[in-house]
Amino acid sequence: MTSLSLGPLAFPTGPLLLLLCAAAAVWLAHGLSRRVTAPSAAPAPAGRERPRAKSTTSTLQEAVIVALAAARLVHVGLNLPAYASEPWTVLDVRDGGWHVPTAWFAGLAWVAWHALADGARRRALVAGTALGAGLWIAGTAGLAAMAPKALPDLTLVDLASGQPVRLHDVAADRPVVLNLWATWCAPCRHEMPVLAEAQRRHPEVVFVFANQGEAAPAVQRYLDAERLRLAVVLLDPARTVAAAVASSGLPTTVIYDRRGRRIDTHLGALTAPGLAAKLKPVLSATPRAARGAS
Repeated sequence: MTSLSLGPLAFPTGPLLLLLCAAAAVWLAHGLSRRVTAPSAAPAPAGRERPRAKSTTSTLQEAVIVALAAARLVHVGLNLPAYASEPWTVLDVRDGGWHVPTAWFAGLAWVAWHALADGARRRALVAGTALGAGLWIAGTAGLAAMAPKALPDLTLVDLASGQPVRLHDVAADRPVVLNLWATWCAPCRHEMPVLAEAQRRHPEVVFVFANQGEAAPAVQRYLDAERLRLAVVLLDPARTVAAAVASSGLPTTVIYDRRGRRIDTHLGALTAPGLAAKLKPVLSATPRAARGAS
């Protein structure tokens, strides 16, 4: 499952899971810290108040912020050439660019530092962190198990010829970027030039644009009006692809390696640096002769 529908809106499951885990960690830590009686301390000098110890709630909230900020910075650093041409996209975290190992290290280090300095709240911080981390591990494992692993074996309609075409035949032992879109979807229209440019730069990758639920004339009018030259545009009037990749929102982009195995999934508009970072694993595994063709 890549997204969760709430009425007309669709939300990526990753951020929702993070919020749930953080809320559970704060709830447990706050409950345990309320039972802790602070040790007696010498009275503060006259006219001065002794500083209050930082609460477990604020410490855990800060840990999440520190983890996300560090993970973003490291991701950008590792993909700096991609972001150099569009530096403002560093702030657009919707591209999903995070270095997960850094997030774990930074978040746990922040909690450990405060736990060591505050013995009275140490148990609450450790317990809350353990609950949040455990829920995250279990949740991500569960979502990964539920997500379809392979390029769906579906037959759609080719916009150019009007003939049925099988996705596996289009792939032809090459990496695939499968984009689910519609002409009425504003984020889809926003990211379409990014995908079109990536298609031009990487001919060794098959970019498949699977339109969801629209008729051929409407799709063709849009492509002509925007002067978009897309090699593979397929019509999916019954929206079978969305069901097959377990997504309820647009745009959804799913990346597969040359063996048809899912590498990454993204809900929402992609930036050029974000797409470049997601393509790195499949491009590095592509035979050198095919890469040279680009």
